[in-house]
Amino acid sequence: MAEKKPDPTEAELEILQILWRHGPSTVRFVNEQLQSIREVGYTTTLKMMQLMAQKHLLARVEDQRSHVYRPLLKQDQVQNRLVHKLVQAAFSGSTMNLVLQALGNHQPSSEEIEQLRQYLDDIDREGA
Repeated sequence: MAEKKPDPTEAELEILQILWRHGPSTVRFVNEQLQSIREVGYTTTLKMMQLMAQKHLLARVEDQRSHVYRPLLKQDQVQNRLVHKLVQAAFSGSTMNLVLQALGNHQPSSEEIEQLRQYLDDIDREGA
C-alpha cells in the first residue's frame, strides 16, 4: 500500500506553488520568489526544502550540482484534499456553504462568474 503523504503546511504550500508554477527549480530561485512575498533567508529555504524531501513532498534532482527540487504532489490532488478537509471541518460537509462564504467574502470577476455559470450548466446537462 502506498504511503500517504502528509498535508503540506502553509509555508510548504508557498514552496509548492512556486514549483507548480515554474517547474523544477533551484533553492536559490525558490528563495528569490519567496523573498517577493516575505523576508526569508536562503538557509531557511534550503532547510525547508530538505525537510519537504524527507516528508516525500519534494524530490531532489540528482543530475545537477545545484540543489534542484521538483514537487512529488500534484496541485489538483493537494487542492482537492485540502478543500475536502476544510468542507468537513469548517462547513459540516456542506460544499454549498463553503461556496456561499467564499463568494460573500470575495467579489468575483465577470470572468469568474462566467466560469461558474459554465460549470453549473455542465452539471445541469450531466444530470439531465
